Amino acid sequence: MPARRKFNFEGSQGEQLSALLETPDQEPLATALFAHCFTCGKDIAAASRISRALVKRGYAVMRFDFTGLGNSDGDFANTNFSSNVRDLVAAADHLREEGLPPSILIGHSLGGTAVLTAAHQVPECLGVVTIGSPGDARHVSAQFACDIGTIEENGEAEVSLAGRKFTIRKQFLDDINQTSIDHIGKLKKALLVMHSPIDATVSISEAERIYKAAHHPKSFVSLDDADHLLTRAADSEYVADIIAAWASRKIPMQAAATRPDIKSGEVKISERDHKFMLDVYSDDHQWIADEPTKVGGRNAGPDPYEHLLASVGACTAMTLRMYAARKQWPLDSAEVVLRHNREHLQDCEGCDEKPMQLDVIDRDITLHGDLDEEQHERLMAIADKCPVHRTLTGELSIRTRQIRA
Repeated sequence: MPARRKFNFEGSQGEQLSALLETPDQEPLATALFAHCFTCGKDIAAASRISRALVKRGYAVMRFDFTGLGNSDGDFANTNFSSNVRDLVAAADHLREEGLPPSILIGHSLGGTAVLTAAHQVPECLGVVTIGSPGDARHVSAQFACDIGTIEENGEAEVSLAGRKFTIRKQFLDDINQTSIDHIGKLKKALLVMHSPIDATVSISEAERIYKAAHHPKSFVSLDDADHLLTRAADSEYVADIIAAWASRKIPMQAAATRPDIKSGEVKISERDHKFMLDVYSDDHQWIADEPTKVGGRNAGPDPYEHLLASVGACTAMTLRMYAARKQWPLDSAEVVLRHNREHLQDCEGCDEKPMQLDVIDRDITLHGDLDEEQHERLMAIADKCPVHRTLTGELSIRTRQIRA
């Protein structure tokens, strides 16, 4: 099943920004970074629906709340368009550290304006998608046009946007007034512009500005009768369909290129982020190993000892199930909980000179079902005969040879 992981990362102003990474149940075709609309958040319906729809189509998608919005820390009044762009670059940096550098940047409304700017600072970005976006950030001032005089005179004003109150300061106006569309012609990335001709918030003429400013490869898709916020689920699904189809032609898919050929019975480990994150491949499966954040990892997957415990526990449960099925015993379920510890050996030869430690795996087994005492005892004895248990407690030799690259 697709996976969802919530986490925080450091934004452009040093605040902790709230993010959500959704990944498909296989190696992602590509990774997309999604930027939400002005004063919205990562959980707005359009962002959620488009992201989930892309995950269903095989893409990994990260979305986050800009500084001072949603669940992110910081004061919205201290932010501006430039800080949003820097937040996007910080998000791309985090994805790179996760081993999932974004090759697609997607932005809704002002988020699209931001990704057009941020894309120049994300080297892995190969394609940019705008959805109902203005050509430059000055357009957003139309949403609080009646308050601009007060902001200019007093330095700030509380404005109402989409039924909510926000403080807009003069530095925000100064920042957006410095924006233009000049950088779009230097994009050198595939561009997909999506816009509804009846968009009442951002005129379709803004899409024309973006399209004309860009060089090929560029595409335009009309969103027909969709509203600005894509409030109908069908419109978000349509957007995801178009992005997936466009990306399949414009963005090299990473899955086919990165998955190695593995022989049956082999497991291959490859570094992902040059820290602790690893790709683990078997002949039919792929997963991630990592270390916890407290020791410098990203906690993106189980650590090596968790893999070891999982191996013992899985083998134990499978062995119990096979034996109970063969005996036709009423074992409803078996639960196995394991812990790894190191214990000092108190009585051992040479301990005074060099303290000795013993690695211990504590294993708790709970058997559910209408089992009699004899069946309980026999199944507990069988647990010690699981193949992985016998491998670890028997004569085990690890032979290492160097394969030169």
